[in-house]
Amino acid sequence: MRILFGVQGTGNGHISRSRELARKLKSDGHDLQVIISGRKEEELKEIEIFAPYRVMKGLTLITYKGKLNYVDTMFQLDPVRLMADVLSLDTAGIDLIITDFDPITSMAARIRNIPSVGFGHQYAFPYHIPIAKGNVFEKFTLMNFAPARYNAGLHWHHFNQPIFPPVIPSSLYEESGRSPIKAKILVYLPFEEIEDVEAFLAPFDGYEFYIYGKVTGDGDAGHLHFRGYSREGFLADLLESNGVVCNAGFELPGEALHLGKKLLLRPLDGQIEQASNALAMEQLGYGMAMPRLDSAILTDWLQRPCREPLRYARTVDYIAEWIKSGRWEDLSKYSAAAWSENGG
Repeated sequence: MRILFGVQGTGNGHISRSRELARKLKSDGHDLQVIISGRKEEELKEIEIFAPYRVMKGLTLITYKGKLNYVDTMFQLDPVRLMADVLSLDTAGIDLIITDFDPITSMAARIRNIPSVGFGHQYAFPYHIPIAKGNVFEKFTLMNFAPARYNAGLHWHHFNQPIFPPVIPSSLYEESGRSPIKAKILVYLPFEEIEDVEAFLAPFDGYEFYIYGKVTGDGDAGHLHFRGYSREGFLADLLESNGVVCNAGFELPGEALHLGKKLLLRPLDGQIEQASNALAMEQLGYGMAMPRLDSAILTDWLQRPCREPLRYARTVDYIAEWIKSGRWEDLSKYSAAAWSENGG
């Protein structure tokens, strides 16, 4: 099958899960062409698996100090460029378009009437799952940023809906038995300013914090350990950590739940997806959330025990089998099988 695969490049989570699915689809013999949008090519890391790929501008969201900046987001929009990128795509002979929240390939599928699959956490929201109130703009953006004909949504729990478990990197299945270090905490708060994160964690000198996010390089300041981007180093620190403090994205919390790490989420202000993730996390009893960098909540959370690992299935195997079947309306058979392997 010839597949055009669009990946939203603004978040490492999109790239991480799409990397796993792209590898599986290629190993199954599909002919993949990949579009990555939303970030400059020089800022993208570990994307070799996607070759051949093109990088396009697409659309992205601008944040500052843990809050979505609507004004700057609107000013950077370039609808003329977006449409030019859509029309420049060569879709001759394409059997299926997969979009991981990429608006370029989503729009191309609609304009050219090509079957499309939405792959990712955002595509769970058309189903009955926990969703925060938000405002009209937030809900419209979530549902209409990059829609698809068929939705392969992902979530930490099935909620009795035809959605799949999270996509976990292969290496976390192979090394998931590593014993954690009790005082080691992984911190990933990319939407916060690094000086705010440092001030937040500095008083808790009984713990070793390994901090990723807006960090330019490795460095240590007592119990605060700053780490620049390294997927390998990040996963190693995740395996060794006792808990994770992060924004309320989807991929990292899913990896932490898979491994049995305790979780403290700080949702990005003005982002309904993250607010909904924090809501779901607490409703499920899987972790805690804080509306801001709150020392009292962190104190409480640090004293809490870890939970049992959820050990999610190899989700991409089930999604790849579903895609290969060509029976894209018959989603529940494959999503139910994935949860059955997980025991859920």
